[in-house]
Amino acid sequence: MEDIEGVRENFPIVKNRVFLNHAAVSPLPKPVAQSMAKYLRESSELGASGVDLKRLKLLFGKLINAKLDEIAFVPNTSTGLSIVANMLEYGKRSNIVTTDLEFPSVVYPWLRKKLNVEARYVENVDGKISQEAFERAVDDNTAAIVVSHVEYVNGFRNDLSFLSKIAHDHGAFLVVDAIQSAGAINIDVNRDNVDFLTTACYKWLLGPSGMGFLYVREDLIEEFEPPLVGWASVEPQVFRTANFWDIWNLRLSKNARRFEVGNVSLISCVGAFEALKLLLNYGIESIERRIIELTDYLIKKVKDLDWKLQTPEDAEHRSGIVNFLMDNIEKRVYELAEKGIIVSPRARGIRVSPHFYNTREEIDLLIDELLKQKT
Repeated sequence: MEDIEGVRENFPIVKNRVFLNHAAVSPLPKPVAQSMAKYLRESSELGASGVDLKRLKLLFGKLINAKLDEIAFVPNTSTGLSIVANMLEYGKRSNIVTTDLEFPSVVYPWLRKKLNVEARYVENVDGKISQEAFERAVDDNTAAIVVSHVEYVNGFRNDLSFLSKIAHDHGAFLVVDAIQSAGAINIDVNRDNVDFLTTACYKWLLGPSGMGFLYVREDLIEEFEPPLVGWASVEPQVFRTANFWDIWNLRLSKNARRFEVGNVSLISCVGAFEALKLLLNYGIESIERRIIELTDYLIKKVKDLDWKLQTPEDAEHRSGIVNFLMDNIEKRVYELAEKGIIVSPRARGIRVSPHFYNTREEIDLLIDELLKQKT
C-alpha cells in the first residue's frame, strides 16, 4: 500500500498507542465508530431506524466468496461453533478430529456428554500440524474435522483445501473457526470446499463485538434442523398490525437464516457494515500482502536477535500472528503497555499481531523496548 499515512488517518489509535494486538480485540476505525455514534444519536432523537441486514450479509459473502443465502448472523464465533456441533448427526462411535493448538471454543461444544463424541487431538510438532498426522487421525467414523483456519497461539495457518478433501473422503464435514483469519488473509469457501465457517467481527474484521457470521454450504442448509429456533428462523412473513404470525406451523427458512434465532445487535450491524466496506475497499489481497510483509520484517528481527521463534516460517502456513519465546512475559507485556505498546502474552511467549495500517517503525519500537527490558 503506497499511501500508508492516508490509510492511518482512518485509525485514531495510532495517535495514542502502538497497537499490535489484533488477534485480541481490535480498535475501531474512524468510519466504524462514527457510524455507530450516528446510529445511537438518531436512535435517541428519532427512534431506532432500520438496518439493511441483507447488504451486510452480501458484504461478508463477498469477503469469503459465499452467497447471500449461505450466511446467517450469530453473536460470536462460539455460538456459531455450538450451533454446528449440536445439529450434526453422530453414530455410536463417532469422533471429531481437531488439534492441540485450538482455542477452547473450538473444542468445548463437542465435549458435551450428551453428544457422546470422541475428540481426537492431532499434536503439533514445533508449532506445526502435519498433513500426515491428520490423515492418521481421520477415519470413517469421523463426523467432522474441526479447526481454526489460523491458530490463535502461534499463527499457524491450516490448509483448508487439504482438510476438506480428507474430511469428504471419509464422509465427514469441515468446520472452520475463522476468527483469526477473516479480515487478515484471503478466504474462499468455494475454492477450499468448506462446509461450515464461523467468525466474529471484533478482531481482524475491525468491527464491534456482538456481531458475527455463520456460513453453511448451500447444499447442506436444508439437511439440518437448527438446535435453537425463534421468529428469525422461519420463512419471511409479511407483518402488519392486523395480521398474526403463524404460530401453528414451523416453516424453517430454506436458506441459512434458519440458523438465526431472534434480533441481532443492530448497532453492531451498523459498525460491522462500515468495517467490511473499509476492508473490501482496500482489498483483502492487498491487506494480506501488507500483513505478511510486516510479519516477515518482525520475524527477521527476532531471528537476528537469536530469540526463539514459535511461529512456523513456511509461507503457506503464515498469517498475521507472530509468537516468540520470552521470560517473564506477563511482566514484559505489562511494561510494554505502560509505554503504549500493546501485545499479548501467549504460550510462554510474546504474541504480536499487526494489521495492514501498522508500520515497520512501530515494530522497531516494540523491539527496542524489549531490548531495553533485557538490559
